[in-house]
Amino acid sequence: MPLGTNASQPANYFAQVGWFVWQSLARLVDAPSHSRCAEARRALALRWLWLSVGVALVIGTLMFAIDVAAIKLMPPRGTASLWPVRIFTDFAKSTYVLWTLAAGLVLIALGLPRLNGISRAILIGFGLRVQYIFFAVLVAVLTSEVLKYIVGRGRPFVGGQANAFNFKHFTESEAFASLPSGHAVTAFALAFAISSIWRKAGPFMWTFAVLICCSRVLLLAHHPSDVVAGALTGVIGAMFVRYWFAARRLGFTIDQNGAIIPLVGPSWQGLKRVARDAVAP
Repeated sequence: MPLGTNASQPANYFAQVGWFVWQSLARLVDAPSHSRCAEARRALALRWLWLSVGVALVIGTLMFAIDVAAIKLMPPRGTASLWPVRIFTDFAKSTYVLWTLAAGLVLIALGLPRLNGISRAILIGFGLRVQYIFFAVLVAVLTSEVLKYIVGRGRPFVGGQANAFNFKHFTESEAFASLPSGHAVTAFALAFAISSIWRKAGPFMWTFAVLICCSRVLLLAHHPSDVVAGALTGVIGAMFVRYWFAARRLGFTIDQNGAIIPLVGPSWQGLKRVARDAVAP
């Protein structure tokens, strides 16, 4: 049964909220239904291969030739004049981003029982896209946490010296959680996810992601290679979630060449209509 139909919905408001949440999650675990899933998997695997090989070469070059020299040029940790950078970099803190998206999903779920017809369909479509962004960031962040634990790379100047090869594998210490950069993972997963849905937001989001990476190096939280690895992790994680949604025809479809393209989503005018209907007595 399509999400949003009135059949078999509970009458109680909070039961309806729970029903909508259950239905939206159930769609994510449905078996893939798109006839071109195989083509999309092949295209995705090829992109992952070339992207991973290319970025791995960049990371290796940075570690051997650039990382130490770059962090030696940065101002000392705690430099007072860098307070705007410290504020800006927190906009890509994974906990802040994920909780903000989660709060948005809760508000959407709370609003759905108040709506009917076109307004409900518009809000469901918007909620689906917020759900995609949330899971794109979440999957990328969880992947990065595993990688940090396995790699165990020391942050800049941990141990007192600029050492690009200071590793302590399988440790939970924050001092050895430098690669990949979590902020870069979040920023690039967010940029990829949002630009996949709203193409016009792409230039702004990619610029934001690059500036976040620069801020992490400037604050001596990461080496340059850490943020490049974070960018790769974020993009690959978001690409995987996009495929997952497309395979189930959720917000995306797959063309004959296996490329994943976004379906037409709610317009700004439609969202304003939803807002009016949601607050109407």
